Amino acid sequence: MNFIKTTEQESHYRHLEKMTVAELLFNINAEDKTVPLAVEKALPQIAILVSKIVEKLKLGGRLFYIGAGTSGRLGILDASECPPTFGVSHDLVIGLIAGGDAAIRKAVEFAEDSKTQAWQDLKPYNINQKDVLIGLAASGTTPYVLNALEQANFNKILTGCITCNAHSPLAKLATYPVEVVVGPEFVTGSSRMKAGTAQKLVLNMISTATMIMLGRIKDNKMVDMQLSNNKLVDRGANMLMENLHINESLAKQLLLKHGNVRQALIQYKNDRT
Repeated sequence: MNFIKTTEQESHYRHLEKMTVAELLFNINAEDKTVPLAVEKALPQIAILVSKIVEKLKLGGRLFYIGAGTSGRLGILDASECPPTFGVSHDLVIGLIAGGDAAIRKAVEFAEDSKTQAWQDLKPYNINQKDVLIGLAASGTTPYVLNALEQANFNKILTGCITCNAHSPLAKLATYPVEVVVGPEFVTGSSRMKAGTAQKLVLNMISTATMIMLGRIKDNKMVDMQLSNNKLVDRGANMLMENLHINESLAKQLLLKHGNVRQALIQYKNDRT
């Protein structure tokens, strides 16, 4: 099939500079509403990818995200939120961006155009056949990301991708591609908008579903979350109060003693038997 880069097609809207603020916001919102529907069409692809990730992580593997620009930043965001949310090690889910950590805050010129640097960036992590590598590129054509998947495939590492164009070079490289076709952006070519939103939604699904399948959620609660601020201590205490029918003072005492909700629940119940 022919590859059509819909992320670069002309916006459905003209003369944006002549719109009022209210018109701009209404029209951006109208475009944003189409994103979850596009994600819904990709659910079968996402389900397969998540199942494969879970298999690898249960065997001791890691999950890598690699991208450039907005896509790279979204991968780093998702990876960085896994330890505090699910209590996992910082080296279980790893995000890399073209241009290195400096590119998280400021664009690094032409970093995404390198056809060799991505694999060099992955080498220090000793990425191997136990792991999973997901390439993130709205266009599906970013050379940096393509290099990562090419080398991963050569080294027999399981690969996936999240892209917003159908039949892209990236999707063809990935063993388990996810294609969320959101169509033209409100501002022509500004893929930080709908495409970025789509990638964020899919990343939420991947990490959350994976962690649930790995047993990191009990009922609907984050029982392994890190107690990194007062809000999370209060949340954890409320979980213990609800589950164990104890007062707030005892709940906080147990929580701070054992470090997280799960361990507090286990130790309290063990002590009562």
